[in-house]
Amino acid sequence: MRFHPFSSVIRTLYTLSSLSTFSRTRAFQVSPRITTLRSMPSIPILSALFGSSSTNTEKMSFPVEKSNEEWRAVLSPQQFRVLRQQGTEAPGSGTYDKHYPDKGVYTCAGCDAPLYTADTKFKSGCGWPAYFDSIPGAVKRNEDSSMGMTRTEIVCANCGGHLGHVFKGEGFPTPTDERHCVNSVSLKFAPEDKVGSKA
Repeated sequence: MRFHPFSSVIRTLYTLSSLSTFSRTRAFQVSPRITTLRSMPSIPILSALFGSSSTNTEKMSFPVEKSNEEWRAVLSPQQFRVLRQQGTEAPGSGTYDKHYPDKGVYTCAGCDAPLYTADTKFKSGCGWPAYFDSIPGAVKRNEDSSMGMTRTEIVCANCGGHLGHVFKGEGFPTPTDERHCVNSVSLKFAPEDKVGSKA
């Protein structure tokens, strides 16, 4: 028996959940397809895998503090959903998933703080951009115990924006044996070196 890749299964479940959402709306209402996963109450396992508990982040303070209204004014709806509400974009849908420049810096889409350098990005095949390490001090880690699972959430150390999660010990041939699994919508890319100018 041949199994489909995990990302294909997730896309199928996401599509099915979108169809059930559509059937609850008016038949003539047209809504644009959003590539970020909602909390998906009809499929709890997806919420457990891709959602995040925001309680630890809400208790922390960051150099850049804004109200939800201020964040909504500067972020797209997808960026707000991921960065401020700990959402997740659909696997394989992000701009930076298959983006492998020789040099440059990935910055926070919320506050433009440098987070990752291009030379720490690697091909993991997970459907999201993967990095083996962040710029020192750029990312904070929080324990995320949503839905009975314990994971390590990563947030921007400057504004507290949700980036994704860190996974350890997966056996990738990287110096740290870590995978920072980051949502593309949480990032911007600058081809020049922004690390030196912010340090």
